[in-house]
Amino acid sequence: MKIEVWSDFVCPFCYIGKRRLEHAMEKFAHRDKVTVEYKSYQLDPTAKHIPGKDYYETFSELKGIPLEQVKVMNQQVAEQATTVGLTYHFDTAKYANTFDAHRVAKFAETKGKGKEITERFLHAYFTESKLMSDHQTLVELAGEVGLNKEDVKHVLDANLHAKNVREDINEARQIGVQGVPFFVFNEKYAVSGAQPEEVFSEVLEKVWEEEAKKPVLQSLNPNKQGTSYCTDDGCEIKE
Repeated sequence: MKIEVWSDFVCPFCYIGKRRLEHAMEKFAHRDKVTVEYKSYQLDPTAKHIPGKDYYETFSELKGIPLEQVKVMNQQVAEQATTVGLTYHFDTAKYANTFDAHRVAKFAETKGKGKEITERFLHAYFTESKLMSDHQTLVELAGEVGLNKEDVKHVLDANLHAKNVREDINEARQIGVQGVPFFVFNEKYAVSGAQPEEVFSEVLEKVWEEEAKKPVLQSLNPNKQGTSYCTDDGCEIKE
């Protein structure tokens, strides 16, 4: 089974949804037959870090939402994160553009480190308040998961893997993704949002069961008499 996950590194529900899927997979009997691929998505392609303004202020101005309402809303999200063992620090988070981080993630995939870099980047943003648009930060984080820092620096400086990121984003548009996280199972079944763990468990079982079913053919022969056929023992001609 293949699961494709569209997400963004600054999407709070993407990290929560990721954990819930992982918890469901831990209980899934066929988890060793499942591969997960993370796809790029940007909630705000025009986002940029504004020094001197904290996350709440930036979000409030961009979305036109009162500051206190932003704080309450994000506190509720942070409380949800704790239910899956995650710690969010919105008070020190740094609003940033994630395009370059996605490029590094695409490079990490070529080195077999796609899942590792996704986890590291999400933790860095929500728990450690790292600036995810800063190149040196991205290089250091990539080095922590085993990537060569000089290679990562070259990826960033040469604008490599930008095409791969845009392809993921364009694919998301084509299949109707309007928000993330967005999960696609075996290119046939879609789950939108950070659904409860039970939902992911049900989907895993349903997809596995349906994909494992052998097609049953129904005979259209009008009758068995007068049928010529061959078996392992030879061929018979019926009159």
